[in-house]
Amino acid sequence: MPNESDLLATLSVNTEKEGESDGENGAKRSAAGSLGGASKRLRTINGAHETDSEVMQGSLAPPAPEQVMKTISVSDEQFLTLLRIFYQKLFPFADFYRWLGYGNIDNAYFAKREWSFTLASDVYIRFQSFASAEDLKHEILRMCPVKIDIGAVYNLQPKDKKTVLPGAFTARERELVFDIDMTDYDDVRTCCSAAEICLKCWDFMTVAIKILDRALRDDFGFQHLLWVYSGRRGVHCWVSDERARKLSVEARASIVQFLSVVVSDSTSKSNSGNRNNYHVAHDDGSDDDFVHAMAEDSADERDANRQTMEPTSDEDDDDEDEEDEYRTKKERLDNDDSDDEHRRRKKPRRPNQRELGEGPPAVFHASLRRAYQKVLHKHFTKTVLHEMDSLGTRERWTKVLAFVPDIELRSRMDAQWKNNLESSPEEVMSSIDRWKMLVKEMRRSRQCGNAMRDIIFRYLYPRLDANVSIGLNHLLKSPFCVHPKTGRVCVPIDPQKCAEFNPLTVPTLEGVVGALNVANRRPENDVRDEDEEDFERTALKPYMEHFRIFLKQIAESTKTRLRLEQEANAKQQQMRRQAEKENRRDLTF
Repeated sequence: MPNESDLLATLSVNTEKEGESDGENGAKRSAAGSLGGASKRLRTINGAHETDSEVMQGSLAPPAPEQVMKTISVSDEQFLTLLRIFYQKLFPFADFYRWLGYGNIDNAYFAKREWSFTLASDVYIRFQSFASAEDLKHEILRMCPVKIDIGAVYNLQPKDKKTVLPGAFTARERELVFDIDMTDYDDVRTCCSAAEICLKCWDFMTVAIKILDRALRDDFGFQHLLWVYSGRRGVHCWVSDERARKLSVEARASIVQFLSVVVSDSTSKSNSGNRNNYHVAHDDGSDDDFVHAMAEDSADERDANRQTMEPTSDEDDDDEDEEDEYRTKKERLDNDDSDDEHRRRKKPRRPNQRELGEGPPAVFHASLRRAYQKVLHKHFTKTVLHEMDSLGTRERWTKVLAFVPDIELRSRMDAQWKNNLESSPEEVMSSIDRWKMLVKEMRRSRQCGNAMRDIIFRYLYPRLDANVSIGLNHLLKSPFCVHPKTGRVCVPIDPQKCAEFNPLTVPTLEGVVGALNVANRRPENDVRDEDEEDFERTALKPYMEHFRIFLKQIAESTKTRLRLEQEANAKQQQMRRQAEKENRRDLTF
């Protein structure tokens, strides 16, 4: 194995030539071609050349080259050299031991955790286990895997799996995890497809984080959530609370069902040409008892369930204009209090909320109402109508109109919008204008009910990979590993600042190792603070700080739980001694 100085020396030439910040240099060096057609991108990480093509679609201007995810184009030898330095100097082995050991209250808890490695030769190795952070680091440095996955905690050390009968080796615990992949939005995003992402479609991930983070905290009471960028086209969530880790498969399935409003429907004919088809799954009030026990509404939320769902006050001005128009219509119906008998008989029946497309269904959980009011309604204009331009072409608006139950309205809107396309450029309607027209017409139709709300949920609500969350033995990519196709580090995401997260500027393998090399070669850095860690010299610093705050919160929670358990045990012992004392006194008398 090359020593550290030899490995760092290989970067000196590249470092002197390039002066980009370590958050940008990897992306700039990996840029390949323009977006005007099918750009060729070379991947040689596994020794075989692989070409992909990307075709930007949509009537809006395509994203600038620096706004689109690119794949890396480094040789096997260079990539593995950089990766070995990364594992040696920057990968947080000790912090992982703190996280996945959970204080090692349960003896050998960390040692029973499964790890899996994917090597550069495409060899996939499962059921690895390690007794300590040092053992884990030694093996990773020896094997230098291009991908690291983390699995469940078993009843035995996974490396001893072959020494027992098949039925004797079982998964006991695992964090409740969620995987949200951008490819599941291919039927609604218009800027990119497949593995490609840009800042426009990344809004779907931002919406998903906002909604799921709040639901998991407010509805289920979980506290320790770690959101992680997957390194390419999605996000992962690790719910690390003790009761989350101990959930059964059935309980996990219930939670996933509760959170799955937009679900896959292989029988749908509406978008048969797309990779995935989805429909809105309505809550029929028959949720699993477990979910009701964990996500019980507060008194205020139960009262809110009986109220009409209205957008919050911070919506766009255009949306407020629509609501004002609707309120005017309602007020006109409500204030017709003439005493004239004839007028009272002729007074039109007041449309109910369902007919106007405004009200919630018979059962609408507070979690969904909160998601609609705080996130979906506001992001729909920005993400779906503006960024995706989802009503900009006939092909796109046909997908939206497919969810309008009024067939006559559907045909009328299609004809009007088609004729509008033949108008002069300044008269052609935007997606926002078409949506306003459609909403106005749906409110007049008795058949549309909650079609407006359903379309918004259909386009924006998080789409989960249920298998990842439910199965105990399912593995998930480790935080802080390097994505082998992009060279980007899988860094944590602060859910409170997820709208500011830019997947195109996260630290790269080349960037952080290059920055470390520069720091080590500067004369003024010859004398460094003894407490300063290597990651503090790179762009990984804010992400590591966020990760350690997460670990500190888990440690404090564990300490509090242990203290309460000790107090409860002490109280029980005191009560037992008191009972024994009273029994002896009764025997004396």
